[in-house]
Parts: sequence; C-alpha cells; structure tokens
Amino acid sequence: MLKSWVLGVSFSALIVLPAMAQDAEEGEKVFKKCQACHVIKDEQNRVGPHLVGIVGRKAGSVEGFKYSESMVAKGQEGLVWDETTIDAYLADPKGYIPKNKMAFAGLKKPEERAAVIAYLKQGAGGS
Repeated sequence: MLKSWVLGVSFSALIVLPAMAQDAEEGEKVFKKCQACHVIKDEQNRVGPHLVGIVGRKAGSVEGFKYSESMVAKGQEGLVWDETTIDAYLADPKGYIPKNKMAFAGLKKPEERAAVIAYLKQGAGGS
C-alpha cells in the first residue's frame, strides 16, 4: 500500500514539475510586458517595485519604493501576495486596488496570469 502511494506521488510530481517549468518558461515570455517597470532577479526598484520575493510578501512593503496610499493601506489591512491575490491584481490592477500607481491595464487571459505567477514563484524567490 505504501509503495503504491509513494509511486503515485512520484508519478504525479513527474507530471506536475514539467508543467510548472513550462508555465514558468511561458511566464518569462509574458513578463516582457512587465519588465519596463519591474525586475525579478535584482532588488532594484524602477517605475515599479522589484519583484524579488513577491510571493508571500505584504503588499506595499518594498523598502525604498514610494507606493500609492491605497497600496500601502492594503498592506496594512493584511494583503499578502500569493497566487490568488497576484492573479486578481494582474487581471485588473485598478479594480483590485483602486487608485494604485500601476498604469498597466492588466493581463486578461487567465493562462498568461498563471504563467507569470509560475515565473514569479520560480524566479523571484517564491515557494
């Protein structure tokens, strides 16, 4: 019984890991829409805050970046960036956090948002 469970878990991991890697590769391509304002590999702020460690980070908390009052307020209210919150924000940044500074209209396709999230998790210190 234990052997079949272990084999099932191992087999599942073999299927999921390549899919996540593929999503992350696609996410890197989609992220090109974001890289004028954000970086993922260095803690360097641009027009937008860096995204190193974004997954699991409180909203509005990158040191040295001047956020909108609304983004800071969301962080103070307890908003933490995870797959669900990043997805909602990327779908409609102004609708999710009104009066935030991000000028980008968002990513309307769910598969693009999922790919970017996979890329952020892989390349920005997420889990």
